[in-house]
Amino acid sequence: MVIRMSDEKSPDRPLRQREQGLALEERTRTKKPPLYKVLLHNDDYTTKEFVVFVLQSVFHRGETDAVTIMEHVHTHGVGVAGVYTFEVAETKVTKTVQLARAHEYPLQLSIEPTD
Repeated sequence: MVIRMSDEKSPDRPLRQREQGLALEERTRTKKPPLYKVLLHNDDYTTKEFVVFVLQSVFHRGETDAVTIMEHVHTHGVGVAGVYTFEVAETKVTKTVQLARAHEYPLQLSIEPTD
């Protein structure tokens, strides 16, 4: 003969039978990573065509958008190529600088946090 005690915290009883109230699952919210601007800097040697090419191939900008950004860099000295997480921004800068050096251009880029 087995005698069972009526304990509400008995491990072999289902949760909904042990709890009187509503069982809520606690959710944790993932914090979004900070974003960084990739900045293109104007120089006297890198061609406009090359800057448009980089904006299209590395930063995946359409032709119109790439030309607009290139013109902004040309007239203001600096412009935003894109906004990314730090790792993506760093990768795009490295890829662009390698591409520029392979074509013998001194194109400079920098990364800064967004506001």
